[in-house]
Amino acid sequence: MGSLQISALAVLILAVLVIVFVAARRYLLARSGAIDMCWRDHLQSDGSGWYLGLGKFDGADLNLYRSFSVLPLPNRKLHRSELNLGSRRDPAGTEQELLPEGAVINRCRVGTHQFELAMSNDAATGLLAWLESVPPSNRSAGRLRRTG
Repeated sequence: MGSLQISALAVLILAVLVIVFVAARRYLLARSGAIDMCWRDHLQSDGSGWYLGLGKFDGADLNLYRSFSVLPLPNRKLHRSELNLGSRRDPAGTEQELLPEGAVINRCRVGTHQFELAMSNDAATGLLAWLESVPPSNRSAGRLRRTG
């Protein structure tokens, strides 16, 4: 067996291991209550920039994991007290092809940073319920969670 064949076999084995690891990670996240969720940090008018992934509620945090990442850590962590939901819209243009069927898009804000989350209508309702379920000791009078 030549060195080229050994190299090709090593690359093939590595690719298979990465695919197995990514699939196992996604399976374990889904079994632990994660939901399909897409997000984009840069709001571009052409509908690009979406990351496919999973979102998992963890106490006061919403952890976002990319679907095609081998890292076991979340790619983004959104804290409930800092997250504000804005308007909700349906996918438009190329977003209809990029995002899962039936997805709704929520414009969100953390501080001055705006981004969008795309998920099923049921998951969007769950996100709103999670945002509104702040423990009584953390509620402030007149605090509105949904803007815009």
